[in-house]
Amino acid sequence: MAIEIKAPSFPESVADGTVATWHKKPGDAVKRDELIVDIETDKVVLEVLAEADGVLGAIVAEEGATVLSNQLLGSIEEGGAAAAPAAAAPASAAAAPAQAAAPAAAPAAAAGDEDAIGAPAARKLAEENGINLASVKGTGKDGRVTKEDVVAAIEAKKSAPAAAPAAKPSATAAAPVAAAGDRTEKRVPMTRLRAKVAERLVEAQSNMAMLTTFNEVDMTEVMALRSKYKDLFEKSHNGVRLGFMSFFVKAATEALKRFPAVNASIDGSDIVYHGYADVGVAVSSDRGLVVPVLRNAEQMSLAEIEGGIATFGKKARDGKLSIDEMTGGTFTITNGGTFGSMMSTPIVNPPQAAILGMHNILQRPMAINGQVVIRPMMYLALSYDHRLIDGKEAVTFLVTIKNLLEDPARLLLDI
Repeated sequence: MAIEIKAPSFPESVADGTVATWHKKPGDAVKRDELIVDIETDKVVLEVLAEADGVLGAIVAEEGATVLSNQLLGSIEEGGAAAAPAAAAPASAAAAPAQAAAPAAAPAAAAGDEDAIGAPAARKLAEENGINLASVKGTGKDGRVTKEDVVAAIEAKKSAPAAAPAAKPSATAAAPVAAAGDRTEKRVPMTRLRAKVAERLVEAQSNMAMLTTFNEVDMTEVMALRSKYKDLFEKSHNGVRLGFMSFFVKAATEALKRFPAVNASIDGSDIVYHGYADVGVAVSSDRGLVVPVLRNAEQMSLAEIEGGIATFGKKARDGKLSIDEMTGGTFTITNGGTFGSMMSTPIVNPPQAAILGMHNILQRPMAINGQVVIRPMMYLALSYDHRLIDGKEAVTFLVTIKNLLEDPARLLLDI
């Protein structure tokens, strides 16, 4: 019985997807809930799992093909995996006469009877690792191959490629070697995610009156608070670590309450003011920049913010972020300081009206009360849509964040 493999149902915000990677080839055995194919959309990579045990049949949508919601990708022949050994038996039997001259000491192996060659655990392990059971020397009773014999064969297989070049120096010498200074090029297709990011960045700069204002914040108090309580914080909140991002999210949500235009968006000829702060946190992944959203961040504690960010970071690295987790957002924070950036002008993520850029913390000489002292300083950048936010609002918003961070007690006292 053939079971259809279909693309997932895409949400309204995603028009189509691209077949990124088939993890199985036609004829390969598959197990229920095993990953078969990845579908890459503009926002995330969706995984398609097998609905039953069997064998992968024909592939209808090859890698690189554009597919729509619920479009047919291929099929699974249910129960095909169990039938495969039986189908192979006649071929083995036909080969037996040709091996009649083989020594009588190994009749089981000559007949291709795997039950006589190895134990069930050994057969399974050999099949999973592409090992020909008949080629493994058995150390068990009557020469049967044990699981330990297969493990030894796997290790030998792994080490074989490394030893091969040394065994054939002439072949290595004959291989073409790129000369120093060669102008090599490599062309690879842009992923849908990166293409979509590029499209939105160009769209933002083309359709928005974007402007950036800067300020700097003395991180002395935040760093002292973090240093004093980080161990107790982690112990009290089940391993959640206290970082700097939670302070910035907390300060930003407080500032957004005071300056609602920064948290607003433009919809046609209307301004939409949001009575909540869904803060997007820009995260770098192997597939490109993604921005998962902390919903109702204004109601979250420092521990909840840090826990949410840690979860998003892990999901981004594993490619497990869902479309819902990256949809929406009323304001975004990006931290270029993670990579050592000292200054940048972040680009607003439409339809949002503003984005806050954090940067590297550097020890710099500062004039404090008429004296030069060394302080840990960070530059802040706020890019905003000048159609919606006036310069005075943007500057005051950034100063509010600066004041809240330089005196964190303000966050508790709401002043």
